Amino acid sequence: MEEINKKIAEIFREMAELLDINGEKIPQRINAYKKAAVYLENLKTDVSEIYSSADSGQVKKWQVFLVPKVIGEKNAKKIEEYIRHGKIKEYEELKEETAIKQIVTHYFQSKGLGLQELKENAKKRKIVYSRFTKPAKQLLDLAGSIKNAKQAIDTVSKWATSRKLDYAIETVFKKWLELDQLKPKEIVKKPFYKGYPMFWVETKKKWFVVKDNEWLEFADNENTIEWRIIQ
Repeated sequence: MEEINKKIAEIFREMAELLDINGEKIPQRINAYKKAAVYLENLKTDVSEIYSSADSGQVKKWQVFLVPKVIGEKNAKKIEEYIRHGKIKEYEELKEETAIKQIVTHYFQSKGLGLQELKENAKKRKIVYSRFTKPAKQLLDLAGSIKNAKQAIDTVSKWATSRKLDYAIETVFKKWLELDQLKPKEIVKKPFYKGYPMFWVETKKKWFVVKDNEWLEFADNENTIEWRIIQ
């Protein structure tokens, strides 16, 4: 698949996601972007080549991208816009318009809450969405971009989750200067035999089982050793 096809497909997929985050009430708009993305991903010919080889004549060149029930006039024009200018204005505007919602959504996704579940909880007032908009804006201002804000949330999420700690968007502010040092807690596995701890003695090249404060040489098959995760 040609690289430009892949790039436009990625943009269309993200536009569908951003519309969903923004509460788009016309599902056909979201579906139109998804269908166009799939079509472009499977298109074997570079769209820029299709565009450049099209005979303009009395016909608008974007019309070469029209595909019934897949790519309509609006999305065909967006493909042309990307080919000519390297970007799609509506996409850039949509990213800016949904910046705060993207950060709030990403925060809840880091906690395992999907977009649809988030919407349902907001409707039922289980989640007061407005409570998160101010800290999300503060995080965006601090991070300088949506991408940096999301990465910071991910870093704090992995660090906190590995320690079974709760975290809020405000936690990201407090840990901002420490982000480089925040590492997930190392998962340690230790050996046990029938519930008793085991130790490897390097000098003797043997396993020992500690039972009632007594070190007993391990004589069973190593397949019987149980490895437990120690938090």
